[in-house]
Amino acid sequence: MLIVMKKDATQVEIDQVSQSVIDQGFEAHPMPGAQCTAICVLKNKGAVDANMFSNLPGVREVIRVTKPYKLASIETHPGPTVVEIRGEKIGGNNFTVMAGPCSVETEESMFRNADKLAGMGVKFFRAGAYKPRTGPYSFQGLGEEGLRILEKVRDRTGMGIVTEVMDVETLPLVAGSADILQVGTRNMSNTSLLKQLGKINKPVLLKRGMSASLEELLLAAEYILSGGNHNVMLCERGIRTFSNHSRNTLDVAAVPALRALTHLPIIVDPSHGVGIRDKVLPMARAGIAAGADGLMIEVHPNPADALSDGPQSLPFAPFSELMNQVGQIASVIGRTSGSSVQSI
Repeated sequence: MLIVMKKDATQVEIDQVSQSVIDQGFEAHPMPGAQCTAICVLKNKGAVDANMFSNLPGVREVIRVTKPYKLASIETHPGPTVVEIRGEKIGGNNFTVMAGPCSVETEESMFRNADKLAGMGVKFFRAGAYKPRTGPYSFQGLGEEGLRILEKVRDRTGMGIVTEVMDVETLPLVAGSADILQVGTRNMSNTSLLKQLGKINKPVLLKRGMSASLEELLLAAEYILSGGNHNVMLCERGIRTFSNHSRNTLDVAAVPALRALTHLPIIVDPSHGVGIRDKVLPMARAGIAAGADGLMIEVHPNPADALSDGPQSLPFAPFSELMNQVGQIASVIGRTSGSSVQSI
């Protein structure tokens, strides 16, 4: 249930309505908006009698919410959420590109990569210091050393840092270094981690599980939102199907489908979505055209030498081509892209 307050409702009235919700044994979740404040009623076991709240001072209307993911639902938040990080906005009419290698490697190679990407207009550098790999003998990342390198990249280029958090134990360490905490496909259902992410004031990029439905993705986001962290972005990164022409099947249709369900920003990751270099560009273009709020692209100076995911990483030249196309496609669908490309 959503209790919508009048535009001129006072803070005292908002607090009184919230307390009334609590007195009924529910949880009150105030959500200030541009025009008014709405209070989401949580932890009710069934339907709630709207008459308990509709006549309270300052209340404009009471709306029933039909979705199980109340805070992530567009029913409770009709306007798009915009996440602001280091002066950059993700969501709304803004289009954002996050790019970088799959893994943090040497400091020298990270500087070379980051310098080039910053010159192309990339605002967020993505690289994994901790790597959840399918096999135990694959490169697992540099860990804390990788985080220190990422901090140096941010100091050097001004780009925000996107890196993966794998577990509750390393969350404080990763949160201290990253600007955006990425939850990978394997951890989308790690409820212990999601609950802890809800308690910190740090943007979260939540990737769709490799076999997850959209409702399961939104319920995972709900864990974070219900903890008080409203800075959540969703990421379509491909799902497992019967197809063998690509590593995964990038579900581009998920973008407009999610747009009809949620107010949260949506990022498309075509690198993991297809896993094959020459298919990344066309699927990236498709993601933009489908209405995504941003792209996450794996880029490496020499993919053949990459410590992980080399076959899906773009060298600088094709990534430069993509960045030239980003603004053109984004403008057609009414998006603003701040990308500007230098010659390779």
